[in-house]
Amino acid sequence: MQNWITDFMESYGYLAVFLMIMLENVFPPIPSELILTFGGFMTTYTELTIGGVIFVSTLGSVAGALILYGLGYVLRIERMERIVERYGHVLRVKKEDLHKANSWFDRYGYWTVLLCRMVPLIRSLISIPAGMAKMNVWLFLLFTTIGSLIWNVLLVSLGAALGGSWEKIVEVMDVYSSFTYAAIALMLVIGAIVFFRKRRKK
Repeated sequence: MQNWITDFMESYGYLAVFLMIMLENVFPPIPSELILTFGGFMTTYTELTIGGVIFVSTLGSVAGALILYGLGYVLRIERMERIVERYGHVLRVKKEDLHKANSWFDRYGYWTVLLCRMVPLIRSLISIPAGMAKMNVWLFLLFTTIGSLIWNVLLVSLGAALGGSWEKIVEVMDVYSSFTYAAIALMLVIGAIVFFRKRRKK
């Protein structure tokens, strides 16, 4: 996948960055870390600029997030589960991932949309419970834009700074992703223990 993504970006520049980031938001298995850091690297040897890559990648993030927000707005969680059961092997998304995003939104509210834009996988799926909760679309756009902008500025700038060594960032982000997934799993286990202890006391 990496070679296909980088070849596509080298051929179509800003358009490719926009499309790939939009798709990354709809299909989480596409790695934003790869797209953004390579986009930053491209600014060192093409006519692309750091500001331009950040701008179009943020537009792509918002566009992709709106698609999932719209799905959440019109569909119920049960319907989303059936879709994931049928196509999850293609999207590489499990029902548990939907419930994680939903749980985060229920617990932390609107701020989750901002903070989760910097959490792998959840950054995409958080748009679904936001739509289901009928979150104010303008607030959704504001928080999504700010969170995406922070993430994009960081990775594009690192890609430009490291130049030919941009792939090192992807390796580091893989470790970050693994740590994040482990932390989420740990929080879910702790939450389940607390929940069952409270029920037992009652």
